[in-house]
Amino acid sequence: MKMKEDMLEEIRANINKTLKETNLNIGKLFRGKVRDNYILADRQERIIITTDRISAFDRILGTLPFKGQVLNQLAAFWFEKTRGIFPNHLKSSPDPAVMITRECKPLPVEVVVRGYITGSLWRSYAEGKRDMYGIKWPEGLMKDQKLEAPVITPTTKEELGAHDKPVSAEEIMSKGIVDEETWSAIEEASLDLFNYGTEHLAKQGLILVDTKYEFGIAGEELVLIDEMHTPDSSRFWYADEYEKRFTEGKQQKMIDKEYVRQWLISKGFMGEGAVPEIPPEIIVEASRRYIEAYEKITGEEFLPVSGEPIERIKGVLRGKGYKV
Repeated sequence: MKMKEDMLEEIRANINKTLKETNLNIGKLFRGKVRDNYILADRQERIIITTDRISAFDRILGTLPFKGQVLNQLAAFWFEKTRGIFPNHLKSSPDPAVMITRECKPLPVEVVVRGYITGSLWRSYAEGKRDMYGIKWPEGLMKDQKLEAPVITPTTKEELGAHDKPVSAEEIMSKGIVDEETWSAIEEASLDLFNYGTEHLAKQGLILVDTKYEFGIAGEELVLIDEMHTPDSSRFWYADEYEKRFTEGKQQKMIDKEYVRQWLISKGFMGEGAVPEIPPEIIVEASRRYIEAYEKITGEEFLPVSGEPIERIKGVLRGKGYKV
């Protein structure tokens, strides 16, 4: 899909008008890598504002134009489509960058589902590791190879700035991170959601390579939270080029933030030391890829909301009765 030149100009024009962070006078603020969360205990709600921040290797790198809008609208898209598969925390999305959600207690684990061996898993495998995430990996696997069946490779959910750590299902239960009954429900839901996403995206000409899910407790109910099947939480490849590129050992055509990760790796950065300054051309291309992902996944045209976002967001929330 070729991005129209006017969209590229729109991206360039908004490089310095991104939403880096918010500081609203409402509720208790919790700032994540990408999302600013405002917890309203009296209403049992959480206002989630998806900023334009981009992170990789558990470090915040800067901002990309329209990234927050893409992520928020994609998350809302998937939450609505999968309500019949598993409950989630979304109540409404009154602004392109805002979700009103049920307040949940997040569980301290990220569930990563993989359909292919690539990324960090491949890097570890290529180093000779064969016992990872409580799974015995066979010899002879090749980079980007499709696995016999999707597998769950969980990680701990660490504080901002700390690296998430690989963990096995046995460790999750034995250390009391999540009890056995809850973990069993999480595993089943994760595979069901992954299979649904795989089927939907196949119709769009995309492969859902791997993704992460997060869960929380709302009252006594286990629910899906945060985001799902976005370029920040997932890896997507073009289905029509997969086999040829795999056979020839070439890099897969992708529309996710692995593009930025690979640029960072080429600069010698993998999470340690100073973050390299990302040049404008990389910012524009990364933003373009996020927008392309939105259009490919949803089949709808992306309509960017330009300009300074914070006053717009405040106005929308005031209109919904929130005193910001």
